[in-house]
Amino acid sequence: MHVPRLVGLMAMDARETAQAHGVLLAAPDRPDFLRTVVDYVVRQYPPPGVEVPRGAVVSVWFDFGEGEGGGGAGVHEPRIPRPGGGGFQRELEEPGEPYAAVGYGGREMPMALR
Repeated sequence: MHVPRLVGLMAMDARETAQAHGVLLAAPDRPDFLRTVVDYVVRQYPPPGVEVPRGAVVSVWFDFGEGEGGGGAGVHEPRIPRPGGGGFQRELEEPGEPYAAVGYGGREMPMALR
């Protein structure tokens, strides 16, 4: 019998998978393990694929231990060094005559646009 991969499964799915593979689960960090439903398994021992006898106990954890993972996808700002200038970062010049952009410069606005 081989240990199934339980990491990444929700607690209820991990229990069902373990039962289907003939192993028992223990959760040292969850005394209420049988009521745990939607928390995800973050590590297990023995690792997946190890051969064990039927009824062997596989330990699963739902929280990262000291120095493990825990926040790798958090906020990454501010970045040092900061991104280079350009784009929206650069300062734009003061706007000029309102009709200069349509090709009329400082001339009087044509009657059709009034």
